[in-house]
Amino acid sequence: MKAIRNVLTATLLTAGAVLTAAAAMSVASAAEQAAATQPPPGPEGRNHGPWHMLGKLDLSAAQKQQIKDILDAARPQMRSLHQQLQANALILRQTQPTDPNYANIASQASQTHGSLTAQMMAQRAEMRAQVFKVLTPAQQTQLAALEAQMPAGRRSRGHGPTP
Repeated sequence: MKAIRNVLTATLLTAGAVLTAAAAMSVASAAEQAAATQPPPGPEGRNHGPWHMLGKLDLSAAQKQQIKDILDAARPQMRSLHQQLQANALILRQTQPTDPNYANIASQASQTHGSLTAQMMAQRAEMRAQVFKVLTPAQQTQLAALEAQMPAGRRSRGHGPTP
């Protein structure tokens, strides 16, 4: 009976390791493919990210500069938060489930990820509020209409609403 238990345990651990390795390879492959198929830069050299709807608002040169300044000021902190999120995820990916501290590491990584994500969301909300102040009331209304037309799936994946 003990021999069967040992064989089953070894089989489960091996299967877990194989699945973990396959998932890591799949994530790496998806990241490479996403980088290779990234959309071309927009008319102002920016990618079509969550801020792309601003281009549909007939912004004045002064508004464009103000928004650019807001985004440029926030970029270092957003980049830092993104890098911290990546490093946190890497720690968990590099820890094997057979590690005796795996549960503690997973718990800590989860808490850290939640905290970093909350900071990023707060930063995005602050940027959105700043950009919204730059828009005229008519542009604010137009932006709300554009956001309402955005498919629900994109909104739920963090692609909107935009400022």
